[in-house]
Amino acid sequence: MSEQPISGQAIRSFDLESWIADELRRLESALGSWVAPGGGVPAELAAPMRYSVLDGGKRLRPLLVLAASQAVQGEPQAALRAACAVELIHAYSLVHDDMPCMDNDVLRRGKPTVHVRFGQASALLAGDALQALAFELLTPQDGSVALALQGHLCGLLARAAGGQGMAGGQAIDLASVGRSLDARQLHEMHRLKTGALLQASVLMGAACGPAGESAKRALADYGAAIGLAFQVVDDILDVTADSQTLGKTAGKDAAQDKPTFVSLMGLHESRNYAQELLSQARASLRQSGLHRTDALEALADKLVHRAF
Repeated sequence: MSEQPISGQAIRSFDLESWIADELRRLESALGSWVAPGGGVPAELAAPMRYSVLDGGKRLRPLLVLAASQAVQGEPQAALRAACAVELIHAYSLVHDDMPCMDNDVLRRGKPTVHVRFGQASALLAGDALQALAFELLTPQDGSVALALQGHLCGLLARAAGGQGMAGGQAIDLASVGRSLDARQLHEMHRLKTGALLQASVLMGAACGPAGESAKRALADYGAAIGLAFQVVDDILDVTADSQTLGKTAGKDAAQDKPTFVSLMGLHESRNYAQELLSQARASLRQSGLHRTDALEALADKLVHRAF
Protein backbone atom coordinates (compact mmCIF):
# COMPACT_ATOMS: atom_id res chain seq x y z
CA MET A 1 0.00 0.00 0.00
CA SER A 2 1.52 3.29 -1.06
CA GLU A 3 1.30 6.29 1.19
CA GLN A 4 -1.81 8.29 0.32
CA PRO A 5 -4.21 10.68 2.03
CA ILE A 6 -7.52 9.23 3.19
CA SER A 7 -9.99 11.45 5.03
CA GLY A 8 -7.27 14.01 5.63
CA GLN A 9 -4.80 11.49 7.06
CA ALA A 10 -1.84 9.62 5.58
CA ILE A 11 -1.47 5.90 6.11
CA ARG A 12 2.06 4.68 6.68
CA SER A 13 3.43 2.56 3.87
CA PHE A 14 2.25 -1.00 4.47
CA ASP A 15 1.66 -3.66 1.86
CA LEU A 16 -1.64 -5.01 3.14
CA GLU A 17 -2.35 -7.20 0.14
CA SER A 18 0.98 -9.02 0.46
CA TRP A 19 0.41 -9.41 4.19
CA ILE A 20 -3.07 -10.82 3.60
CA ALA A 21 -1.79 -13.22 0.94
CA ASP A 22 0.87 -14.58 3.30
CA GLU A 23 -1.53 -14.98 6.21
CA LEU A 24 -4.25 -16.53 4.06
CA ARG A 25 -1.86 -19.23 2.90
CA ARG A 26 -1.32 -20.22 6.54
CA LEU A 27 -5.02 -19.97 7.37
CA GLU A 28 -6.27 -21.96 4.39
CA SER A 29 -3.71 -24.69 4.98
CA ALA A 30 -4.65 -24.95 8.65
CA LEU A 31 -8.40 -24.92 7.97
CA GLY A 32 -7.99 -27.54 5.26
CA SER A 33 -6.15 -29.85 7.64
CA TRP A 34 -8.40 -29.28 10.66
CA VAL A 35 -11.92 -29.17 9.19
CA ALA A 36 -13.16 -32.75 8.92
CA PRO A 37 -10.24 -34.23 6.95
CA GLY A 38 -11.07 -37.69 8.28
CA GLY A 39 -10.45 -39.10 11.72
CA GLY A 40 -13.86 -40.64 12.21
CA VAL A 41 -16.12 -37.82 10.95
CA PRO A 42 -18.83 -39.44 8.79
CA ALA A 43 -18.59 -38.46 5.14
CA GLU A 44 -22.19 -37.24 5.24
CA LEU A 45 -21.15 -34.65 7.84
CA ALA A 46 -17.64 -33.90 6.62
CA ALA A 47 -18.84 -32.76 3.19
CA PRO A 48 -21.15 -29.92 4.35
CA MET A 49 -18.62 -28.88 7.02
CA ARG A 50 -15.87 -28.43 4.47
CA TYR A 51 -18.24 -26.84 1.94
CA SER A 52 -19.27 -24.19 4.47
CA VAL A 53 -15.73 -23.24 5.49
CA LEU A 54 -13.34 -23.81 2.59
CA ASP A 55 -13.10 -22.07 -0.78
CA GLY A 56 -14.80 -18.84 0.11
CA GLY A 57 -14.99 -15.94 2.52
CA LYS A 58 -12.85 -12.87 3.15
CA ARG A 59 -11.45 -14.30 6.44
CA LEU A 60 -11.68 -10.86 8.10
CA ARG A 61 -12.11 -12.26 11.60
CA PRO A 62 -9.11 -14.61 11.55
CA LEU A 63 -7.01 -11.90 9.92
CA LEU A 64 -7.89 -9.61 12.83
CA VAL A 65 -6.78 -12.32 15.26
CA LEU A 66 -3.43 -12.65 13.53
CA ALA A 67 -2.93 -8.88 13.16
CA ALA A 68 -3.67 -8.28 16.86
CA SER A 69 -1.36 -11.11 17.87
CA GLN A 70 1.44 -9.64 15.80
CA ALA A 71 0.83 -6.23 17.39
CA VAL A 72 1.55 -7.72 20.83
CA GLN A 73 4.21 -10.15 19.57
CA GLY A 74 2.00 -13.09 20.43
CA GLU A 75 2.63 -16.83 20.21
CA PRO A 76 2.07 -17.78 16.54
CA GLN A 77 0.67 -21.29 17.05
CA ALA A 78 -1.88 -20.15 19.62
CA ALA A 79 -2.88 -17.25 17.36
CA LEU A 80 -3.34 -19.55 14.37
CA ARG A 81 -5.60 -21.86 16.35
CA ALA A 82 -7.56 -18.88 17.66
CA ALA A 83 -7.90 -17.48 14.14
CA CYS A 84 -9.27 -20.75 12.79
CA ALA A 85 -11.62 -21.14 15.76
CA VAL A 86 -13.13 -17.71 15.16
CA GLU A 87 -13.65 -18.52 11.48
CA LEU A 88 -15.41 -21.79 12.38
CA ILE A 89 -17.80 -19.95 14.69
CA HIS A 90 -18.47 -17.40 11.96
CA ALA A 91 -19.04 -20.15 9.38
CA TYR A 92 -21.42 -22.07 11.64
CA SER A 93 -23.42 -18.88 12.27
CA LEU A 94 -23.79 -18.29 8.53
CA VAL A 95 -24.96 -21.86 7.94
CA HIS A 96 -27.67 -21.50 10.57
CA ASP A 97 -28.60 -17.89 9.68
CA ASP A 98 -29.21 -18.84 6.04
CA MET A 99 -31.69 -21.59 6.88
CA PRO A 100 -35.42 -21.16 6.17
CA CYS A 101 -36.25 -20.81 9.86
CA MET A 102 -34.13 -17.63 10.00
CA ASP A 103 -33.03 -15.54 7.00
CA ASN A 104 -33.98 -18.16 4.36
CA ASP A 105 -31.19 -17.26 1.95
CA VAL A 106 -30.05 -19.29 -1.04
CA LEU A 107 -26.68 -17.65 -1.84
CA ARG A 108 -23.58 -17.32 0.35
CA ARG A 109 -19.97 -16.66 -0.66
CA GLY A 110 -21.02 -16.82 -4.28
CA LYS A 111 -22.42 -20.35 -4.14
CA PRO A 112 -25.63 -22.09 -2.96
CA THR A 113 -26.09 -22.02 0.79
CA VAL A 114 -25.39 -25.20 2.72
CA HIS A 115 -29.04 -26.15 3.29
CA VAL A 116 -29.73 -25.69 -0.43
CA ARG A 117 -26.78 -27.90 -1.38
CA PHE A 118 -27.08 -30.59 1.32
CA GLY A 119 -30.51 -30.23 2.91
CA GLN A 120 -31.64 -28.62 6.14
CA ALA A 121 -30.81 -31.49 8.47
CA SER A 122 -27.24 -31.76 7.20
CA ALA A 123 -26.82 -27.99 7.40
CA LEU A 124 -27.99 -27.93 11.00
CA LEU A 125 -25.62 -30.74 11.98
CA ALA A 126 -22.70 -29.18 10.10
CA GLY A 127 -23.18 -25.93 11.99
CA ASP A 128 -23.31 -27.77 15.29
CA ALA A 129 -20.14 -29.69 14.47
CA LEU A 130 -18.26 -26.55 13.40
CA GLN A 131 -19.14 -24.85 16.67
CA ALA A 132 -17.80 -27.80 18.64
CA LEU A 133 -14.68 -28.02 16.49
CA ALA A 134 -13.87 -24.37 17.21
CA PHE A 135 -13.45 -25.12 20.90
CA GLU A 136 -11.60 -28.34 20.15
CA LEU A 137 -9.01 -26.30 18.25
CA LEU A 138 -8.57 -24.01 21.24
CA THR A 139 -7.85 -26.91 23.60
CA PRO A 140 -5.05 -28.99 22.04
CA GLN A 141 -3.76 -31.81 24.20
CA ASP A 142 -0.17 -31.63 22.96
CA GLY A 143 1.00 -28.77 25.20
CA SER A 144 1.32 -26.32 22.30
CA VAL A 145 -1.02 -23.83 24.02
CA ALA A 146 -0.77 -23.15 27.75
CA LEU A 147 -3.80 -24.30 29.74
CA ALA A 148 -4.46 -20.82 31.14
CA LEU A 149 -4.46 -19.36 27.64
CA GLN A 150 -6.75 -22.14 26.42
CA GLY A 151 -9.29 -21.22 29.07
CA HIS A 152 -9.04 -17.51 28.37
CA LEU A 153 -9.49 -17.95 24.63
CA CYS A 154 -12.46 -20.28 25.12
CA GLY A 155 -14.10 -17.75 27.44
CA LEU A 156 -13.65 -14.87 24.99
CA LEU A 157 -15.08 -16.88 22.12
CA ALA A 158 -17.98 -18.36 24.08
CA ARG A 159 -19.13 -14.97 25.37
CA ALA A 160 -18.91 -13.43 21.90
CA ALA A 161 -20.88 -16.27 20.28
CA GLY A 162 -23.56 -16.87 22.91
CA GLY A 163 -26.62 -15.17 24.32
CA GLN A 164 -24.71 -12.04 25.32
CA GLY A 165 -23.15 -11.84 21.85
CA MET A 166 -23.87 -13.13 18.37
CA ALA A 167 -26.79 -15.46 19.18
CA GLY A 168 -28.46 -12.81 21.33
CA GLY A 169 -28.11 -10.24 18.57
CA GLN A 170 -29.59 -12.63 16.03
CA ALA A 171 -32.58 -13.19 18.31
CA ILE A 172 -33.15 -9.43 18.49
CA ASP A 173 -32.78 -9.20 14.71
CA LEU A 174 -35.41 -11.86 14.08
CA ALA A 175 -37.79 -10.19 16.52
CA SER A 176 -37.26 -6.78 14.87
CA VAL A 177 -38.49 -7.62 11.37
CA GLY A 178 -41.14 -5.10 10.41
CA ARG A 179 -40.49 -2.98 13.51
CA SER A 180 -38.95 0.46 13.84
CA LEU A 181 -35.87 0.58 16.06
CA ASP A 182 -34.34 3.77 17.40
CA ALA A 183 -30.61 4.44 17.20
CA ARG A 184 -29.89 2.97 20.63
CA GLN A 185 -31.76 -0.26 19.88
CA LEU A 186 -30.14 -0.66 16.48
CA HIS A 187 -26.67 -0.12 17.94
CA GLU A 188 -27.30 -2.66 20.68
CA MET A 189 -28.55 -5.29 18.24
CA HIS A 190 -25.49 -4.96 16.02
CA ARG A 191 -23.07 -4.67 18.94
CA LEU A 192 -24.18 -8.19 19.81
CA LYS A 193 -24.95 -9.75 16.43
CA THR A 194 -21.91 -8.56 14.45
CA GLY A 195 -19.65 -6.53 16.69
CA ALA A 196 -19.12 -9.03 19.48
CA LEU A 197 -17.31 -11.61 17.34
CA LEU A 198 -15.22 -8.99 15.53
CA GLN A 199 -14.15 -7.46 18.83
CA ALA A 200 -13.45 -10.91 20.26
CA SER A 201 -11.22 -11.63 17.26
CA VAL A 202 -9.02 -8.68 18.22
CA LEU A 203 -9.04 -9.60 21.91
CA MET A 204 -8.19 -13.24 21.23
CA GLY A 205 -5.19 -12.17 19.17
CA ALA A 206 -4.12 -9.78 21.92
CA ALA A 207 -4.46 -12.57 24.50
CA CYS A 208 -1.75 -14.55 22.70
CA GLY A 209 0.92 -12.03 23.73
CA PRO A 210 2.11 -10.03 26.75
CA ALA A 211 0.12 -6.83 26.19
CA GLY A 212 -0.58 -4.61 29.19
CA GLU A 213 -4.08 -3.76 30.38
CA SER A 214 -4.09 -0.28 28.82
CA ALA A 215 -3.11 -1.72 25.45
CA LYS A 216 -5.81 -4.38 25.70
CA ARG A 217 -8.44 -1.75 26.56
CA ALA A 218 -7.40 0.28 23.53
CA LEU A 219 -7.59 -2.80 21.32
CA ALA A 220 -11.04 -3.57 22.74
CA ASP A 221 -12.13 -0.04 21.76
CA TYR A 222 -10.64 -0.55 18.29
CA GLY A 223 -12.56 -3.84 17.97
CA ALA A 224 -15.81 -2.21 19.05
CA ALA A 225 -15.40 0.58 16.49
CA ILE A 226 -14.64 -1.70 13.56
CA GLY A 227 -17.34 -4.14 14.63
CA LEU A 228 -19.94 -1.42 14.31
CA ALA A 229 -18.34 0.00 11.16
CA PHE A 230 -18.53 -3.42 9.52
CA GLN A 231 -22.29 -3.52 10.02
CA VAL A 232 -22.80 0.05 8.83
CA VAL A 233 -20.87 -0.77 5.65
CA ASP A 234 -22.79 -4.04 5.25
CA ASP A 235 -26.05 -2.08 5.37
CA ILE A 236 -24.71 0.37 2.78
CA LEU A 237 -23.64 -2.43 0.45
CA ASP A 238 -27.02 -4.13 0.76
CA VAL A 239 -28.56 -1.19 -1.11
CA THR A 240 -25.65 -0.21 -3.39
CA ALA A 241 -24.07 -3.48 -4.57
CA ASP A 242 -25.38 -6.42 -6.58
CA SER A 243 -25.51 -10.07 -5.53
CA GLN A 244 -22.54 -11.06 -7.68
CA THR A 245 -20.35 -8.43 -6.01
CA LEU A 246 -21.54 -9.32 -2.52
CA GLY A 247 -21.51 -13.09 -2.95
CA LYS A 248 -24.88 -13.13 -1.20
CA THR A 249 -28.39 -11.90 -1.98
CA ALA A 250 -28.43 -8.12 -2.34
CA GLY A 251 -31.38 -6.04 -1.11
CA LYS A 252 -32.66 -8.70 1.24
CA ASP A 253 -32.78 -6.38 4.28
CA ALA A 254 -35.23 -4.04 2.56
CA ALA A 255 -37.16 -6.97 1.11
CA GLN A 256 -37.55 -8.47 4.59
CA ASP A 257 -38.33 -5.06 6.13
CA LYS A 258 -35.38 -5.21 8.51
CA PRO A 259 -34.17 -2.10 10.34
CA THR A 260 -30.73 -0.98 9.14
CA PHE A 261 -28.44 2.00 9.53
CA VAL A 262 -29.39 3.13 6.04
CA SER A 263 -33.11 2.94 6.78
CA LEU A 264 -32.55 4.85 10.03
CA MET A 265 -29.92 7.42 8.98
CA GLY A 266 -30.00 7.51 5.19
CA LEU A 267 -27.21 6.56 2.81
CA HIS A 268 -25.14 9.75 3.05
CA GLU A 269 -25.16 9.88 6.84
CA SER A 270 -24.40 6.17 7.04
CA ARG A 271 -21.28 6.72 4.94
CA ASN A 272 -20.24 9.60 7.17
CA TYR A 273 -20.81 7.45 10.23
CA ALA A 274 -18.59 4.69 8.83
CA GLN A 275 -15.82 7.26 8.38
CA GLU A 276 -16.32 8.48 11.95
CA LEU A 277 -15.99 4.95 13.27
CA LEU A 278 -12.82 4.47 11.23
CA SER A 279 -11.36 7.58 12.86
CA GLN A 280 -12.27 6.16 16.28
CA ALA A 281 -10.54 2.88 15.44
CA ARG A 282 -7.38 4.68 14.33
CA ALA A 283 -7.37 6.78 17.50
CA SER A 284 -7.66 3.66 19.65
CA LEU A 285 -4.64 2.13 17.94
CA ARG A 286 -2.61 5.25 18.67
CA GLN A 287 -3.70 5.11 22.30
CA SER A 288 -2.62 1.49 22.59
CA GLY A 289 1.05 2.44 22.64
CA LEU A 290 1.80 -0.58 20.46
CA HIS A 291 4.21 -0.19 17.57
CA ARG A 292 3.17 -3.00 15.22
CA THR A 293 -0.40 -1.97 14.42
CA ASP A 294 -0.02 -1.35 10.68
CA ALA A 295 -1.99 -4.47 9.78
CA LEU A 296 -4.82 -3.56 12.15
CA GLU A 297 -5.03 -0.02 10.79
CA ALA A 298 -4.93 -1.16 7.18
CA LEU A 299 -7.61 -3.81 7.79
CA ALA A 300 -9.90 -1.18 9.32
CA ASP A 301 -9.38 1.08 6.33
CA LYS A 302 -10.07 -1.74 3.87
CA LEU A 303 -13.19 -2.75 5.80
CA VAL A 304 -14.71 0.73 5.63
CA HIS A 305 -13.68 1.67 2.12
CA ARG A 306 -15.15 -1.44 0.51
CA ALA A 307 -18.37 0.62 0.41
CA PHE A 308 -16.90 3.64 -1.43
